Amino acid sequence: MKTRALPTLALICALGLAATACSDPTAGTSGADTDTKQTAVDPTARLDGVQLTMWTAQNTVNAPKQVIDAFEKATGAEVNTQAVPDLYEQNVPTRLASGDRPDLMFWQPSISTLPFIQPQQNLLPLDGEPWESKLGDTEKSLGIIDGKRYAAIVTSPAMLGVYYNKDVFKAAGLSEKDFPKSYDELLALGHTVTDKTDAAAFYEAGGDKWPLQWQMQVQLTDLDKQWWADLNENKEKWTDPVVVGAIKKYKEKLLDAGLAQKNYRTGTFTGQADALWKGEAGMVLNVTSFQSQLQAKYSTAEIDERIGWFPIANSGATGLYSPDQTNGVVAFKTGDDKRQNAARQFLAFWLGPDYADYIKAMKIPSVQPSVPTPDGLPETSKDQVAALPTAIGVFQAKAIVAPDTHLYLADMLFDKKSPQQVAQAIQDQFAQVAKAQGAPGF
Repeated sequence: MKTRALPTLALICALGLAATACSDPTAGTSGADTDTKQTAVDPTARLDGVQLTMWTAQNTVNAPKQVIDAFEKATGAEVNTQAVPDLYEQNVPTRLASGDRPDLMFWQPSISTLPFIQPQQNLLPLDGEPWESKLGDTEKSLGIIDGKRYAAIVTSPAMLGVYYNKDVFKAAGLSEKDFPKSYDELLALGHTVTDKTDAAAFYEAGGDKWPLQWQMQVQLTDLDKQWWADLNENKEKWTDPVVVGAIKKYKEKLLDAGLAQKNYRTGTFTGQADALWKGEAGMVLNVTSFQSQLQAKYSTAEIDERIGWFPIANSGATGLYSPDQTNGVVAFKTGDDKRQNAARQFLAFWLGPDYADYIKAMKIPSVQPSVPTPDGLPETSKDQVAALPTAIGVFQAKAIVAPDTHLYLADMLFDKKSPQQVAQAIQDQFAQVAKAQGAPGF
Protein backbone atom coordinates (compact mmCIF):
# COMPACT_ATOMS: atom_id res chain seq x y z
CA MET A 1 0.00 0.00 0.00
CA LYS A 2 1.03 3.49 -0.72
CA THR A 3 1.12 5.73 2.27
CA ARG A 4 -0.17 9.22 1.79
CA ALA A 5 -1.94 11.96 3.65
CA LEU A 6 -5.70 12.15 3.47
CA PRO A 7 -6.63 14.67 0.75
CA THR A 8 -8.29 17.82 2.01
CA LEU A 9 -11.64 16.84 0.49
CA ALA A 10 -11.49 13.52 2.29
CA LEU A 11 -10.86 15.32 5.56
CA ILE A 12 -13.85 17.57 4.98
CA CYS A 13 -16.05 14.58 4.18
CA ALA A 14 -14.75 12.75 7.21
CA LEU A 15 -15.29 15.71 9.46
CA GLY A 16 -18.87 15.82 8.25
CA LEU A 17 -19.29 12.40 9.80
CA ALA A 18 -18.87 13.88 13.25
CA ALA A 19 -21.92 16.07 12.91
CA THR A 20 -23.89 13.34 11.16
CA ALA A 21 -23.17 10.87 13.91
CA CYS A 22 -24.79 13.21 16.41
CA SER A 23 -28.12 13.27 14.58
CA ASP A 24 -28.20 10.05 12.54
CA PRO A 25 -30.00 7.32 14.50
CA THR A 26 -28.08 4.66 12.55
CA ALA A 27 -24.69 6.08 13.52
CA GLY A 28 -23.88 3.58 16.23
CA THR A 29 -26.82 2.45 18.30
CA SER A 30 -24.72 2.14 21.41
CA GLY A 31 -23.63 5.76 21.37
CA ALA A 32 -20.36 6.66 23.09
CA ASP A 33 -18.13 4.04 24.64
CA THR A 34 -19.11 2.46 27.89
CA ASP A 35 -17.03 0.28 30.19
CA THR A 36 -19.38 -2.68 29.79
CA LYS A 37 -17.36 -5.90 29.79
CA GLN A 38 -17.57 -7.71 26.46
CA THR A 39 -18.30 -11.43 26.29
CA ALA A 40 -15.26 -13.60 25.68
CA VAL A 41 -15.25 -15.24 22.26
CA ASP A 42 -14.09 -18.67 21.13
CA PRO A 43 -12.23 -18.20 17.81
CA THR A 44 -13.60 -21.44 16.32
CA ALA A 45 -17.13 -21.52 17.80
CA ARG A 46 -19.87 -22.35 15.30
CA LEU A 47 -21.58 -19.38 13.64
CA ASP A 48 -23.91 -21.12 11.22
CA GLY A 49 -26.25 -18.67 9.53
CA VAL A 50 -24.28 -15.57 10.58
CA GLN A 51 -23.34 -13.20 7.76
CA LEU A 52 -20.70 -10.49 8.10
CA THR A 53 -19.68 -7.74 5.70
CA MET A 54 -16.12 -6.43 5.41
CA TRP A 55 -15.15 -3.27 3.53
CA THR A 56 -11.82 -3.10 1.76
CA ALA A 57 -10.14 -0.80 -0.74
CA GLN A 58 -10.14 -1.75 -4.42
CA ASN A 59 -6.54 -2.95 -4.28
CA THR A 60 -6.89 -4.87 -1.00
CA VAL A 61 -10.06 -6.85 -1.67
CA ASN A 62 -8.05 -10.09 -1.84
CA ALA A 63 -5.92 -9.34 1.24
CA PRO A 64 -8.27 -11.09 3.71
CA LYS A 65 -9.18 -13.99 1.38
CA GLN A 66 -7.13 -16.66 3.17
CA VAL A 67 -8.46 -15.85 6.61
CA ILE A 68 -12.04 -15.49 5.37
CA ASP A 69 -11.94 -18.90 3.69
CA ALA A 70 -10.45 -20.51 6.80
CA PHE A 71 -12.92 -18.77 9.14
CA GLU A 72 -15.92 -19.78 7.06
CA LYS A 73 -14.72 -23.39 7.00
CA ALA A 74 -14.06 -23.44 10.76
CA THR A 75 -17.23 -21.68 11.93
CA GLY A 76 -19.90 -21.89 9.22
CA ALA A 77 -20.17 -18.10 9.08
CA GLU A 78 -20.25 -16.17 5.81
CA VAL A 79 -18.01 -13.12 5.36
CA ASN A 80 -18.67 -10.98 2.30
CA THR A 81 -16.11 -8.42 1.14
CA GLN A 82 -17.15 -5.16 -0.49
CA ALA A 83 -14.54 -3.07 -2.30
CA VAL A 84 -15.17 0.62 -1.68
CA PRO A 85 -14.27 2.73 -4.74
CA ASP A 86 -11.15 4.88 -4.62
CA LEU A 87 -10.36 7.18 -2.99
CA TYR A 88 -11.00 4.78 -0.11
CA GLU A 89 -10.17 7.26 2.66
CA GLN A 90 -12.65 9.73 1.16
CA ASN A 91 -15.51 7.41 0.24
CA VAL A 92 -15.60 5.42 3.48
CA PRO A 93 -16.48 8.41 5.72
CA THR A 94 -19.06 9.55 3.16
CA ARG A 95 -20.76 6.16 3.16
CA LEU A 96 -20.69 5.99 6.94
CA ALA A 97 -22.24 9.45 7.16
CA SER A 98 -25.13 8.19 5.01
CA GLY A 99 -25.86 5.48 7.57
CA ASP A 100 -24.27 2.59 5.66
CA ARG A 101 -21.83 0.52 7.70
CA PRO A 102 -20.09 -2.85 7.56
CA ASP A 103 -19.29 -5.24 10.39
CA LEU A 104 -15.55 -5.08 9.71
CA MET A 105 -13.27 -2.81 7.73
CA PHE A 106 -9.65 -2.19 6.85
CA TRP A 107 -8.59 1.23 8.17
CA GLN A 108 -5.30 2.96 8.89
CA PRO A 109 -4.78 2.66 12.68
CA SER A 110 -2.95 5.98 13.15
CA ILE A 111 -3.91 8.93 15.34
CA SER A 112 -4.21 11.09 12.22
CA THR A 113 -6.63 8.81 10.34
CA LEU A 114 -8.51 6.63 12.83
CA PRO A 115 -10.43 9.61 14.29
CA PHE A 116 -12.11 10.35 10.96
CA ILE A 117 -14.46 7.39 11.33
CA GLN A 118 -15.46 8.59 14.81
CA PRO A 119 -14.29 5.50 16.74
CA GLN A 120 -15.91 6.41 20.06
CA GLN A 121 -19.27 6.67 18.34
CA ASN A 122 -19.04 3.97 15.69
CA LEU A 123 -16.55 1.26 16.63
CA LEU A 124 -16.43 -1.59 19.11
CA PRO A 125 -13.69 -1.09 21.70
CA LEU A 126 -11.21 -3.95 21.48
CA ASP A 127 -9.33 -3.54 24.76
CA GLY A 128 -8.41 -6.83 26.39
CA GLU A 129 -9.07 -9.01 23.35
CA PRO A 130 -6.98 -12.20 23.50
CA TRP A 131 -4.64 -11.12 20.68
CA GLU A 132 -3.81 -7.67 22.07
CA SER A 133 -1.06 -8.78 24.44
CA LYS A 134 0.57 -10.86 21.69
CA LEU A 135 1.36 -7.86 19.47
CA GLY A 136 4.88 -6.48 19.12
CA ASP A 137 5.59 -3.20 20.89
CA THR A 138 5.35 -1.01 17.78
CA GLU A 139 2.17 -2.71 16.60
CA LYS A 140 0.71 -2.46 20.11
CA SER A 141 1.07 1.33 19.96
CA LEU A 142 -1.24 1.56 16.94
CA GLY A 143 -5.03 1.54 16.85
CA ILE A 144 -5.48 3.51 20.07
CA ILE A 145 -7.39 6.76 20.54
CA ASP A 146 -7.66 8.44 23.96
CA GLY A 147 -6.34 5.33 25.65
CA LYS A 148 -8.82 2.90 24.10
CA ARG A 149 -8.12 0.31 21.41
CA TYR A 150 -10.32 0.46 18.32
CA ALA A 151 -8.30 -1.50 15.75
CA ALA A 152 -6.82 -4.96 15.54
CA ILE A 153 -3.34 -4.88 14.02
CA VAL A 154 -3.11 -7.67 11.46
CA THR A 155 -0.03 -6.60 9.47
CA SER A 156 3.12 -4.71 10.37
CA PRO A 157 3.32 -1.03 9.44
CA ALA A 158 5.37 -0.19 6.40
CA MET A 159 9.02 0.56 7.04
CA LEU A 160 10.67 3.63 5.53
CA GLY A 161 14.29 3.26 4.57
CA VAL A 162 16.78 3.23 1.71
CA TYR A 163 16.70 0.57 -0.99
CA TYR A 164 19.99 0.43 -2.86
CA ASN A 165 21.39 -1.31 -5.93
CA LYS A 166 24.27 -3.53 -4.84
CA ASP A 167 26.04 -3.34 -8.20
CA VAL A 168 25.95 0.47 -8.18
CA PHE A 169 27.33 0.55 -4.65
CA LYS A 170 30.07 -1.89 -5.60
CA ALA A 171 31.02 0.24 -8.61
CA ALA A 172 31.18 3.27 -6.31
CA GLY A 173 33.43 1.41 -3.88
CA LEU A 174 30.75 1.33 -1.18
CA SER A 175 30.04 -1.48 1.28
CA GLU A 176 28.07 -1.95 4.51
CA LYS A 177 30.74 -0.13 6.50
CA ASP A 178 29.86 2.98 4.48
CA PHE A 179 26.15 2.91 5.35
CA PRO A 180 25.20 6.38 6.65
CA LYS A 181 24.38 7.15 10.26
CA SER A 182 22.69 10.49 9.53
CA TYR A 183 20.84 12.27 6.75
CA ASP A 184 23.89 14.41 6.01
CA GLU A 185 25.96 11.25 5.62
CA LEU A 186 23.27 9.88 3.29
CA LEU A 187 23.65 12.94 1.06
CA ALA A 188 27.42 12.55 1.14
CA LEU A 189 27.03 8.92 0.11
CA GLY A 190 24.83 10.15 -2.74
CA HIS A 191 27.66 12.32 -4.00
CA THR A 192 29.97 9.31 -3.96
CA VAL A 193 27.50 7.47 -6.19
CA THR A 194 27.26 10.32 -8.71
CA ASP A 195 31.01 10.98 -8.66
CA LYS A 196 32.05 7.37 -9.25
CA THR A 197 29.23 5.92 -11.38
CA ASP A 198 26.84 6.92 -14.17
CA ALA A 199 23.82 6.33 -11.91
CA ALA A 200 21.71 9.00 -10.27
CA ALA A 201 22.09 8.94 -6.50
CA PHE A 202 18.33 8.97 -5.89
CA TYR A 203 15.19 8.46 -7.95
CA GLU A 204 12.47 10.92 -6.93
CA ALA A 205 8.84 10.43 -8.01
CA GLY A 206 7.52 13.95 -8.59
CA GLY A 207 4.94 12.67 -11.05
CA ASP A 208 3.17 10.50 -8.49
CA LYS A 209 3.89 13.07 -5.77
CA TRP A 210 3.20 10.96 -2.66
CA PRO A 211 6.79 9.60 -2.31
CA LEU A 212 8.14 13.15 -2.14
CA GLN A 213 7.28 13.36 1.56
CA TRP A 214 9.90 10.83 2.65
CA GLN A 215 13.05 12.94 2.22
CA MET A 216 11.46 15.55 4.48
CA GLN A 217 10.09 12.98 6.94
CA VAL A 218 13.50 11.44 7.61
CA GLN A 219 14.83 14.85 8.64
CA LEU A 220 12.12 15.40 11.27
CA THR A 221 13.14 12.47 13.46
CA ASP A 222 15.04 14.61 15.98
CA LEU A 223 11.81 16.36 17.00
CA ASP A 224 10.86 14.85 20.36
CA LYS A 225 7.50 13.66 21.70
CA GLN A 226 6.88 16.99 23.41
CA TRP A 227 7.25 18.87 20.13
CA TRP A 228 4.60 16.71 18.52
CA ALA A 229 2.35 17.02 21.56
CA ASP A 230 2.71 20.80 21.38
CA LEU A 231 2.01 20.75 17.63
CA ASN A 232 -1.22 18.90 18.34
CA GLU A 233 -2.25 21.65 20.77
CA ASN A 234 -1.26 24.52 18.44
CA LYS A 235 1.74 25.45 20.60
CA GLU A 236 4.23 24.48 17.87
CA LYS A 237 3.79 24.93 14.14
CA TRP A 238 4.88 23.37 10.88
CA THR A 239 6.70 26.62 10.16
CA ASP A 240 9.25 25.69 12.83
CA PRO A 241 12.82 26.29 11.57
CA VAL A 242 13.51 22.55 11.78
CA VAL A 243 10.70 21.81 9.32
CA VAL A 244 11.58 24.67 6.99
CA GLY A 245 15.22 23.59 7.16
CA ALA A 246 14.30 20.02 6.19
CA ILE A 247 12.37 21.21 3.15
CA LYS A 248 15.16 23.60 2.19
CA LYS A 249 17.82 20.90 2.51
CA TYR A 250 15.80 18.55 0.32
CA LYS A 251 15.58 21.23 -2.36
CA GLU A 252 19.08 22.66 -2.19
CA LYS A 253 21.24 19.72 -1.10
CA LEU A 254 19.51 16.94 -3.04
CA LEU A 255 17.42 18.22 -5.95
CA ASP A 256 19.40 21.35 -6.84
CA ALA A 257 22.67 19.54 -6.12
CA GLY A 258 22.02 17.03 -8.89
CA LEU A 259 21.55 13.98 -6.68
CA ALA A 260 18.19 13.05 -8.25
CA GLN A 261 17.59 11.71 -11.76
CA LYS A 262 17.03 14.33 -14.45
CA ASN A 263 13.28 13.74 -14.74
CA TYR A 264 12.59 13.94 -11.00
CA ARG A 265 9.65 16.28 -11.60
CA THR A 266 7.79 13.60 -13.57
CA GLY A 267 9.27 10.41 -12.09
CA THR A 268 6.86 7.68 -10.99
CA PHE A 269 6.57 5.03 -8.31
CA THR A 270 6.91 2.24 -10.86
CA GLY A 271 9.76 4.14 -12.47
CA GLN A 272 11.60 4.04 -9.15
CA ALA A 273 11.57 0.25 -9.12
CA ASP A 274 12.67 -0.03 -12.75
CA ALA A 275 15.48 2.51 -12.36
CA LEU A 276 16.83 0.92 -9.17
CA TRP A 277 16.68 -2.57 -10.64
CA LYS A 278 18.52 -1.51 -13.80
CA GLY A 279 21.13 0.46 -11.84
CA GLU A 280 20.06 3.77 -13.35
CA ALA A 281 19.65 5.00 -9.76
CA GLY A 282 21.71 3.98 -6.78
CA MET A 283 19.09 4.54 -4.09
CA VAL A 284 15.37 4.94 -3.48
CA LEU A 285 13.96 6.23 -0.19
CA ASN A 286 10.53 4.68 0.19
CA VAL A 287 8.24 2.45 2.24
CA THR A 288 7.51 -1.27 2.06
CA SER A 289 5.10 -0.93 -0.87
CA PHE A 290 8.19 -0.26 -2.99
CA GLN A 291 9.48 -3.72 -2.11
CA SER A 292 6.08 -5.21 -2.98
CA GLN A 293 6.66 -4.02 -6.54
CA LEU A 294 9.94 -5.91 -6.67
CA GLN A 295 8.47 -9.07 -5.14
CA ALA A 296 5.70 -9.04 -7.76
CA LYS A 297 8.30 -9.09 -10.55
CA TYR A 298 11.32 -10.95 -9.22
CA SER A 299 12.17 -13.96 -7.10
CA THR A 300 13.60 -13.75 -3.59
CA ALA A 301 16.95 -14.97 -4.91
CA GLU A 302 17.00 -12.29 -7.62
CA ILE A 303 16.15 -9.54 -5.13
CA ASP A 304 18.76 -10.75 -2.64
CA GLU A 305 21.42 -10.68 -5.35
CA ARG A 306 20.69 -7.17 -6.56
CA ILE A 307 18.90 -5.06 -3.92
CA GLY A 308 19.77 -4.16 -0.32
CA TRP A 309 18.13 -2.01 2.35
CA PHE A 310 19.28 0.07 5.30
CA PRO A 311 17.46 2.30 7.83
CA ILE A 312 18.12 6.02 8.12
CA ALA A 313 17.01 8.91 10.32
CA ASN A 314 18.23 12.47 10.69
CA SER A 315 20.85 11.63 13.32
CA GLY A 316 21.07 7.86 13.30
CA ALA A 317 20.77 4.57 11.44
CA THR A 318 17.16 4.13 12.56
CA GLY A 319 14.18 3.22 10.41
CA LEU A 320 10.77 4.87 10.36
CA TYR A 321 7.46 3.04 10.51
CA SER A 322 4.45 4.20 8.53
CA PRO A 323 0.96 2.84 9.28
CA ASP A 324 -1.27 2.12 6.31
CA GLN A 325 -4.78 0.94 5.60
CA THR A 326 -4.00 -2.78 5.55
CA ASN A 327 -2.44 -2.73 9.04
CA GLY A 328 -5.69 -2.23 10.92
CA VAL A 329 -9.12 -3.87 11.01
CA VAL A 330 -11.96 -2.23 12.91
CA ALA A 331 -15.29 -3.68 14.05
CA PHE A 332 -18.46 -1.58 13.99
CA LYS A 333 -21.28 -1.10 16.42
CA THR A 334 -24.28 -2.39 14.48
CA GLY A 335 -26.79 -2.88 17.27
CA ASP A 336 -26.78 -6.63 16.57
CA ASP A 337 -24.96 -8.37 19.43
CA LYS A 338 -24.66 -11.64 17.51
CA ARG A 339 -22.92 -9.98 14.57
CA GLN A 340 -20.77 -7.80 16.82
CA ASN A 341 -19.51 -10.82 18.74
CA ALA A 342 -19.01 -12.68 15.45
CA ALA A 343 -16.88 -9.78 14.20
CA ARG A 344 -14.77 -9.97 17.35
CA GLN A 345 -14.54 -13.74 16.90
CA PHE A 346 -13.30 -13.20 13.34
CA LEU A 347 -10.50 -10.97 14.65
CA ALA A 348 -9.66 -13.50 17.37
CA PHE A 349 -9.47 -16.22 14.73
CA TRP A 350 -7.36 -14.07 12.38
CA LEU A 351 -4.81 -13.19 15.07
CA GLY A 352 -5.13 -16.54 16.82
CA PRO A 353 -5.43 -20.01 15.27
CA ASP A 354 -5.07 -18.76 11.70
CA TYR A 355 -2.31 -16.18 12.00
CA ALA A 356 0.67 -18.36 11.06
CA ASP A 357 -1.19 -19.63 7.99
CA TYR A 358 -2.25 -16.11 7.04
CA ILE A 359 1.22 -14.57 7.03
CA LYS A 360 2.61 -17.62 5.21
CA ALA A 361 0.00 -17.26 2.48
CA MET A 362 0.56 -13.51 2.23
CA LYS A 363 4.37 -13.80 2.50
CA ILE A 364 4.53 -10.98 5.03
CA PRO A 365 6.25 -10.38 8.39
CA SER A 366 4.52 -11.29 11.65
CA VAL A 367 3.06 -8.74 14.08
CA GLN A 368 3.40 -11.26 16.91
CA PRO A 369 6.88 -12.06 18.26
CA SER A 370 5.62 -15.51 19.27
CA VAL A 371 4.66 -16.32 15.65
CA PRO A 372 7.77 -16.51 13.45
CA THR A 373 7.93 -14.56 10.22
CA PRO A 374 7.62 -17.09 7.36
CA ASP A 375 10.67 -18.38 5.51
CA GLY A 376 11.46 -17.28 1.99
CA LEU A 377 11.23 -13.51 2.42
CA PRO A 378 13.93 -11.34 0.80
CA GLU A 379 16.76 -10.10 3.00
CA THR A 380 15.42 -6.57 2.54
CA SER A 381 12.22 -7.67 4.26
CA LYS A 382 14.11 -9.39 7.08
CA ASP A 383 16.20 -6.26 7.60
CA GLN A 384 13.01 -4.23 7.95
CA VAL A 385 11.58 -6.69 10.48
CA ALA A 386 14.78 -6.33 12.50
CA ALA A 387 14.58 -2.52 12.36
CA LEU A 388 10.90 -2.24 13.33
CA PRO A 389 11.20 -2.53 17.16
CA THR A 390 13.37 0.61 17.36
CA ALA A 391 11.73 2.47 14.48
CA ILE A 392 10.40 6.03 14.77
CA GLY A 393 6.88 6.87 13.63
CA VAL A 394 6.34 9.06 10.57
CA PHE A 395 4.25 12.18 11.18
CA GLN A 396 1.05 10.32 10.25
CA ALA A 397 1.61 8.37 13.48
CA LYS A 398 2.29 11.49 15.57
CA ALA A 399 0.24 14.43 14.29
CA ILE A 400 -3.53 14.59 14.83
CA VAL A 401 -3.91 15.65 11.19
CA ALA A 402 -1.76 14.45 8.29
CA PRO A 403 -1.48 17.38 5.86
CA ASP A 404 -0.98 16.92 2.12
CA THR A 405 2.75 17.56 2.42
CA HIS A 406 3.50 15.81 -0.85
CA LEU A 407 1.28 18.16 -2.85
CA TYR A 408 3.03 21.25 -1.51
CA LEU A 409 6.45 19.69 -2.10
CA ALA A 410 5.37 18.99 -5.68
CA ASP A 411 4.60 22.70 -6.04
CA MET A 412 8.16 23.39 -4.90
CA LEU A 413 9.54 21.06 -7.57
CA PHE A 414 7.86 23.24 -10.19
CA ASP A 415 9.03 26.47 -8.51
CA LYS A 416 5.49 27.39 -7.45
CA LYS A 417 6.39 27.49 -3.75
CA SER A 418 9.52 28.23 -1.74
CA PRO A 419 10.45 25.99 1.22
CA GLN A 420 8.96 28.60 3.58
CA GLN A 421 5.74 28.68 1.55
CA VAL A 422 5.56 24.89 1.58
CA ALA A 423 5.80 24.89 5.38
CA GLN A 424 3.17 27.63 5.62
CA ALA A 425 0.77 25.70 3.36
CA ILE A 426 1.24 22.60 5.51
CA GLN A 427 0.57 24.62 8.66
CA ASP A 428 -2.51 26.32 7.19
CA GLN A 429 -4.11 23.03 6.22
CA PHE A 430 -3.16 21.38 9.51
CA ALA A 431 -4.68 24.20 11.57
CA GLN A 432 -7.81 24.41 9.42
CA VAL A 433 -8.61 20.73 9.73
CA ALA A 434 -7.65 20.53 13.42
CA LYS A 435 -9.99 23.43 14.13
CA ALA A 436 -12.83 21.81 12.20
CA GLN A 437 -12.14 18.62 14.12
CA GLY A 438 -12.58 20.51 17.38
CA ALA A 439 -9.05 19.87 18.58
CA PRO A 440 -8.19 21.82 21.76
CA GLY A 441 -6.07 24.90 21.13
CA PHE A 442 -7.25 25.54 17.57
